[in-house]
Amino acid sequence: MREPLKDKNRLEHMISAIDTILERTNGLSYEEFTSDKILFGGIVYHTMIIGEAAYKLSEAFVTAHPQVPWRDIADMRHHLVHGYYQVDSKIVWAVVQNDLAPLREQVVSILSKTNWEEWENKPIM
Repeated sequence: MREPLKDKNRLEHMISAIDTILERTNGLSYEEFTSDKILFGGIVYHTMIIGEAAYKLSEAFVTAHPQVPWRDIADMRHHLVHGYYQVDSKIVWAVVQNDLAPLREQVVSILSKTNWEEWENKPIM
């Protein structure tokens, strides 16, 4: 049986997905973004990874870092997965353009400032 992923791993997955999205959309117009269905689908997929990672963070971790809108991030994932037939490309584009770079900064800051050995070995209460 696999060891369950820990909060640090989830944050690293978020950074990886954000980096993939930002690299693939850098310099694109909205029209280019939406006209390439494979690219758009890949961006939606990586956005779902970000949301799934946020959703799977421990409750203690989410509570310890209220400055990040974890619930909103997870809710977007749920909408993309369960409402796949009504994904609004303008909302996805707005997230790419406005939200991912600041989220990346927050996650990188948390990753660098957290004592992971202490965090991941503390008893669950």
